Amino acid sequence: MPEANSVPVPSKPVGRYPDRAPAATPKPKLLDRLREALRSRHYSRRTEQSYCQWVKRFIFFHNKRHPVDMAEAEINAFLSHLAVKDRVSASTQTQALSALIFLYRHVDFAASQITVRDGKGAKDRLTMLSQAIKVPLMEHLKGVQMIHQRDLQGGWGRVFLPDALARKYPNAAAEWGWQWVFPQENRWVSARTGEQGRHHVDESIVQKAVRAAVRKAGMAKHATCHTFRHSFATHLLEDGYDIRTVQELLGHEDVKTTMIYTHVLNRGGKGVRSPMDSL
Repeated sequence: MPEANSVPVPSKPVGRYPDRAPAATPKPKLLDRLREALRSRHYSRRTEQSYCQWVKRFIFFHNKRHPVDMAEAEINAFLSHLAVKDRVSASTQTQALSALIFLYRHVDFAASQITVRDGKGAKDRLTMLSQAIKVPLMEHLKGVQMIHQRDLQGGWGRVFLPDALARKYPNAAAEWGWQWVFPQENRWVSARTGEQGRHHVDESIVQKAVRAAVRKAGMAKHATCHTFRHSFATHLLEDGYDIRTVQELLGHEDVKTTMIYTHVLNRGGKGVRSPMDSL
């Protein structure tokens, strides 16, 4: 038996706040993720240092905005500044472009965001990347990259670039960062020049696949690709997301357009649930 004046020894050290949970591991910084992505792909240390410097310059050029909040317009402004104001060589400008392409191709996945180009209303917008498809999408891109490498070896592997990019960056059309995520199965062939290439999958193929899935599921209601857009908005509102957030994700100019979706929620005209329903 213990002595009357003895003090039990605690089974674990008693800190100042014994019940406090351990601090969460801080999220890796952007440049750390960039370095990790470069090293995992066996890029040289010199390339790693160069790419990190270009990304830092890009961020500081735009007043420390995060790359996830920037897109093609900001990249073009930065590259134009390098050529016009800094008078860098074409090879230096290409290196800066390569660094930014690598950043957006291999580190955006961590941001779980998709940039929709020239969407509804001819505008760009950001939306979320589903966690459920991250791994399948990365595996898909590996396969697409192998196809691109084979095309390059055959003397092809170039895509049409938007606006004047092809003239400004003549080598960019063959770079992996500019290729389509979902390319056509077969290359097109120019009857005039004999040139070959791949465009993106035609939208009719996706539409046919959706129609076949609707029939297979035995659905009586008419459903198309556009139905997913309506379902996306409705489910977000059902999950309690703010209507302004949904408006931004859908690219609606006027919130009144987004308000149309509230009629299916049984929550009143403004999509508000009565506090009594939570009692």
